[in-house]
Amino acid sequence: STWNMMEGDGKWGIVCNGVSYNYVKDTLEELAVTDQFRVLRLGFSHPQPGDLIKTFLEGCEKVLVVEEGEPYMEEGVRSFAQKAGITIPISGKEDGLFSRLFEYDPAMVKKVIGSYFDLTFASSQPIEVSDLSDAPARPPNLCAGCPHRATYVAVREVFGDDAIYPTDIGCYTLGLLPPLSMGDFLVCMGSSVGTAGGFSRATGKKVIAFLGDSTFFHSALHGLVNAVYNNHNFTLVVLDNLTTAMTGHQPHPGVDLSHLGLSHTKVDIEQVVRGIGVKKVITVNPFKYRKTLEAFREVAEFEGVSVIISREICPLYARGLPGHKKERPFYINQGRCKNHRDCVNKVACPAFYLEDEKVCINENMCVGCAFCAQICPEHAILPVKKEGKS
Repeated sequence: STWNMMEGDGKWGIVCNGVSYNYVKDTLEELAVTDQFRVLRLGFSHPQPGDLIKTFLEGCEKVLVVEEGEPYMEEGVRSFAQKAGITIPISGKEDGLFSRLFEYDPAMVKKVIGSYFDLTFASSQPIEVSDLSDAPARPPNLCAGCPHRATYVAVREVFGDDAIYPTDIGCYTLGLLPPLSMGDFLVCMGSSVGTAGGFSRATGKKVIAFLGDSTFFHSALHGLVNAVYNNHNFTLVVLDNLTTAMTGHQPHPGVDLSHLGLSHTKVDIEQVVRGIGVKKVITVNPFKYRKTLEAFREVAEFEGVSVIISREICPLYARGLPGHKKERPFYINQGRCKNHRDCVNKVACPAFYLEDEKVCINENMCVGCAFCAQICPEHAILPVKKEGKS
């Protein structure tokens, strides 16, 4: 594999991967001993490249393996050395030089390399920071332009604190934090729909359960079937951003993969829900705020299981698709703005920031979803014109 690289021709060897490679390179350059080492970086570690490892070992007098976690590479290197009859010292975790626990850092790697290869260097002095104030806390937040935020704002506008909100596992889990505060209960994947009926019967309150499109296929179908069968009374909101965003935009059965030249059959969530027997099913675009409000007001009056599919593509996923058009960012017309801060207090998009006690928009972060413009009571949030602000 081209991801496996061997550098240098020194007598001492270091096998590493991932961020450990950066720590190793920094150490060798800092100590000015690069010419004494050869480095094998394994970027494609399974299956391990046996021939490359044996070639590397044949030119070394001793070897250090630098890897976080379990000694997977180290055991492989030792095994290949034994099979090839190469009898040189190979150390790492098995000898206690490195720990299997926690992350490595440059200072740790430098210390072990210096000790193992008997290199002399001055110890680094920690920077004195006791006189500095702590950095401001920044809680986890949904991305700028995330459609889940728009859905949550609409739900809170309609139901406020009068409903119970079971949530689930996904990006949208972050909605349980203020100011959205859309998450009263979370246990495991699928628990939102699985517990919604129980909450409804036990409390008599309206229950709005949230889960994502991936979670819908993974863990929600049996719970929804059970709810329909037992005549439960709650609304399930499927937050459909057309991808598995939280873990890296993997596809699921509801994703169209034609742009990749694949011929998988897309499974339509709405058809599945109707097939299960749900009578009230509404699909909305959460960035169309008024229509989304109407949909939630409609299910508020409905008795039984209802489903709202809130569908809008994840902006991070969308920008990587063929033919994606970047929308113009927005800015705040300070002449119109009355500093109500509804945009901050209700929407809490990370593209907002304060300057001289006035709310501004970071145009580099704004994806142009236009949702905040619909929230502003003064209509002070406007799209940037192509030639600049006006």
